[in-house]
Amino acid sequence: MDSTLSDTQTNGIASVWRSWKAAGDPEAKRKLIEHYVSLVDYVTSRLAIGLPRNVSKDDLASYGIMGLIDAVDKFDLERGLQFETYASWRIRGAIIDGLRQADWVPRSVREKARKIEEAYQRLEQQHLRSVTDGEISAYLQVSEQEFQQMVQEVSVASLVSLEDPIREEESETRMTLLVDERAKNPEDSVRDIYLKESLAKAIERLTEKERTVVSLFYFEELSLSEIAEVMSLSPSRISQLHSKAILRLRGHLGRAKEQLMQQ
Repeated sequence: MDSTLSDTQTNGIASVWRSWKAAGDPEAKRKLIEHYVSLVDYVTSRLAIGLPRNVSKDDLASYGIMGLIDAVDKFDLERGLQFETYASWRIRGAIIDGLRQADWVPRSVREKARKIEEAYQRLEQQHLRSVTDGEISAYLQVSEQEFQQMVQEVSVASLVSLEDPIREEESETRMTLLVDERAKNPEDSVRDIYLKESLAKAIERLTEKERTVVSLFYFEELSLSEIAEVMSLSPSRISQLHSKAILRLRGHLGRAKEQLMQQ
């Protein structure tokens, strides 16, 4: 995403930001939303690639606009963060929330995802390493071919897995741990450090290909189809690798959450 601005554009948008944040000028807010609306198109296009065809891109865009408005309202100019980065996460979160509320993932798919996640959680806790497809298949009492089919079926659900709330009463998600957010109090700071360390350990346990997919998708912001080209693999194979990575991470972070609640 090319968000580089000229000096003139930078100075101009900075003035609009000051008008909105200092004076609450609604016209300035409107200009900011219009200026950054391309972020919604960018995030929507990336997410739409891995979603079923029955999910309307217009619906995604509507959710995304709400996220952009929320980002403009809540962005803190004094923190020195790039608005584009902050807004992209807010937009993505709003889209994920909209999809979750619409309950677009069939119950049977959710159940399969839960079983695979539980298998990763139990076996990797038992072996203290990344477990193989064969070990997961044996635990689930299915063939490896059936397991691969299960992973393929839950691939669309795994796109939003890291966006699930860490705690039910909060909006903070697992992926926001990777974004520079200001801790509200010492307890939150300790919790966030612990969960970041847990996530880092979980990523280290992924296979090399799974780590590459996670890095390219979440950090380099490539789409799944672009990652397929980079890694010379089929899009369906990339989707499988992404799904396995997310299910492993969910299992590991699930254990971390349980340990955190016991403290």
